[in-house]
Amino acid sequence: MAFDNPNELDRQTRRTKKKAKREQRAGNQPHSWQAEYCPPDLAEKFWDQLEALDQSPQSTHFKQLGERGIALPSPVALTDEQIHAKLWEVIKALADMNVFVCSTNHLNDRELYERLWSDVLHEWTMDADLPDMTCHLDMVGSGSDHDIAAWLRYYAGPDDRERWQKDFPGHALPPRAKAPFNRDRQLPRPREL
Repeated sequence: MAFDNPNELDRQTRRTKKKAKREQRAGNQPHSWQAEYCPPDLAEKFWDQLEALDQSPQSTHFKQLGERGIALPSPVALTDEQIHAKLWEVIKALADMNVFVCSTNHLNDRELYERLWSDVLHEWTMDADLPDMTCHLDMVGSGSDHDIAAWLRYYAGPDDRERWQKDFPGHALPPRAKAPFNRDRQLPRPREL
């Protein structure tokens, strides 16, 4: 590859060094991929963000919320009204951290808060301040039988349901149903990049 611009050569050299460093840390088993046609500025930003993630300590969203002053009491200790208020406080605080909750319309407020409090917020994440990156907490994205059934019942469109039936012909397809709640349309969404 010929470089007409010395700045492009410098940029390419930096990217190559970052990739090599990351592969060395990963035991020469790269966990990322970059398209050949990726614009140089975007590629450099991508590798910078991966490097920042690699160097970030592990944490949980539960811990990060606590560090931001968000109390997370046990769901058992809260009334239904308190659960509603606490749930929205948590959802908004997560969005401020670029963490977005989705696929929640099949859960009532208490069920959603309980799932966040007891499980989802305790999953490990990287404690990195990268404003252009987002995290999505999909309430039907765990891969469990329960989540797959909820996705098929409430969220999957006709094409997805048909494809799933073809891919898993031995499994019963749950009937399509309207989700009992309408929260998702009110949830914060990532800003346009």
